[in-house]
Amino acid sequence: MSVRVYLAGPEVFLPNAREVLDKKIALTRAAGLIPVTPGDLEIPKAPTKRQFGENISAIDEQMMNSAQAIIANLTPFRGLHADTGTVFELGFMCGQGKAAFAYSNVRANHYQRVLDYYGGKVALAPDGRLRGPDGISVEDFEMNENLMLDGGIAARGGSWVTNDAPADALYADTTAFGAILAIAARKLLAE
Repeated sequence: MSVRVYLAGPEVFLPNAREVLDKKIALTRAAGLIPVTPGDLEIPKAPTKRQFGENISAIDEQMMNSAQAIIANLTPFRGLHADTGTVFELGFMCGQGKAAFAYSNVRANHYQRVLDYYGGKVALAPDGRLRGPDGISVEDFEMNENLMLDGGIAARGGSWVTNDAPADALYADTTAFGAILAIAARKLLAE
């Protein structure tokens, strides 16, 4: 049986996107899975930028609908958290009950990244919750990302892999991707 796996992540924004995607596509095929990637889509022309963006969204959803599983690159992107588009894609796939797997090229968990953001100034408030200096509560569940992402993956029997990639290869390093790909292939091809 052929299992189609949607490869989600911010790689499409990289200057060397095609190179990075091609490497992950080759690794996915070598693992016995069929890669489905947003970088492979043909986007119909549109009269406005907004309509062009909506075309991309519609094609991405069609691609996700064609896949049985997702492997999401949840490496923090442009800030503390994973790329918002990738987060949507993970939620979309989880909402359909599809197998979900994730990886990050940053080992620091969600709480540690938020703690670093606040310069270590997180304290227990009178209400018993951890809060930053701005009064906003901070979750500390020893999870890689927001609890909904970790929880969604776990509820579908998926796994997470993290690894600290070199700064100059933060989105191109395939160490964590290769590890989660091996886990996903074992699980998906056994079913």
